[in-house]
Amino acid sequence: MMSEIIFEISEDETDGGYSASALGYGIHTEGETLDELRQNVREAVACYFDPTMEKPRMIRLLSTGV
Repeated sequence: MMSEIIFEISEDETDGGYSASALGYGIHTEGETLDELRQNVREAVACYFDPTMEKPRMIRLLSTGV
């Protein structure tokens, strides 16, 4: 079973809010707050991996200066 998926988080200094992109996967999401971003990341991962795919057991968020 896949152990983890890693998201790189960046802050949008122009418009505010945050964005996250999964390393090695085409999963991207945004949120106005870090709490909203965390929830959106969980939802994006759940939508990306269908029942036939191996799902990660852990989601790790890496900050790029947040």
